[in-house]
Amino acid sequence: MIGKSGKISLIIFAAALVLAPIAVNIHCDIPVEKIKEKYAIPESRYMKLQGMQVHYADEGKGFPLVLIHGTSSSLHTWDGWTRKLKKDFRIIRMDIPAYGITGPNRTNDYSPSSYVAFLKEFLDRLGIRKCHIAGNSLGGGIAWSFTAAYPDMISRLILIDSAGYFRHTSPPLVFRITRAPVIGALTRYLTPRYFVKKSLLEVYGDDSKVTDELIDRYHDMALREGNRDAFIARAKMTNVNPYETANIKTISVPVLIMWGSADTWIAPEYARRFRNDLKNSRLIMYEGIGHVPMEEIPEKTAGDAGKFLRGV
Repeated sequence: MIGKSGKISLIIFAAALVLAPIAVNIHCDIPVEKIKEKYAIPESRYMKLQGMQVHYADEGKGFPLVLIHGTSSSLHTWDGWTRKLKKDFRIIRMDIPAYGITGPNRTNDYSPSSYVAFLKEFLDRLGIRKCHIAGNSLGGGIAWSFTAAYPDMISRLILIDSAGYFRHTSPPLVFRITRAPVIGALTRYLTPRYFVKKSLLEVYGDDSKVTDELIDRYHDMALREGNRDAFIARAKMTNVNPYETANIKTISVPVLIMWGSADTWIAPEYARRFRNDLKNSRLIMYEGIGHVPMEEIPEKTAGDAGKFLRGV
């Protein structure tokens, strides 16, 4: 027979069993200076813009090529492209607001129009009047939206597994969890490393390329102070498509569409929609590759991009 004190002990023990896994996965924000120490690259620069210290890199010589990463990523996703293409192009890449070292903006507005306004001001500050532009996922949505808004500034456009059309399928698990009423609030504090790993396994076609180093970088960047709040703000955006999709058909510059055939986040059918709506475009489909071809197979995709940008 268990006495009162014994019952209390059992309750405490049971509570500990339930709460222990939660406690292990509670992570504090990482100060931006700590993130800089670990992930700034030799070419890192910082621009004071719209109340942020925008992290970017500007290297190579030639006609400017602007590279825009996707959700929860950073300029590091373009490392392979930069190594290969900076011999022929001036490569400009940045951590866009809400992500990477740059972190959140002051307005908590992460709509396509806010990103277009940010990019315009960023390029104006660098004195860029005309350039090529490439973007992956969210970055692709920003890239084509910018091209539609400022057609005279863009020479050629590359879309890699790009956002833009309203998807009738369920969003990726990470977005569904973040939007959930109770669990979603916990994501501000619970950011398990294994959850980041699961997301990366979803976006890569080849699981063997999801290394511990890659997982650590994505996890640390998610924990950069302010980035979780920004991610929640983006994830909770209305289910109505935020993009002005009709503007896609107004784009007349040459476009290269690159897509992974194994993309489970934005299905290959949307690559074909871009191909149909962009009359001056062509499509390359990479068999067995996931949502981030420029990161998963950088040599091949950078080579294809280089040929397109040189008009070959």
